[in-house]
Amino acid sequence: MKTFTAVVEKCADTGLYIGYVPGFPGAHTQAETLDELNQNLKEVIEMLLEDGLPKMETEFVGTQMVMVA
Repeated sequence: MKTFTAVVEKCADTGLYIGYVPGFPGAHTQAETLDELNQNLKEVIEMLLEDGLPKMETEFVGTQMVMVA
């Protein structure tokens, strides 16, 4: 079993959740709920893995708070 880290954002215009796996080409989707987004991400990743494990283009490191005056 493999685990992938997904970034999740919410679109202010549509209200949809958008998820993608950094560095994994094609591993992105959207949904109305977080549960639906998780299921959609799982499905798209499984589909992409049918072609074999991709060479990840980047590595997710984390997030960082930036303060500006």
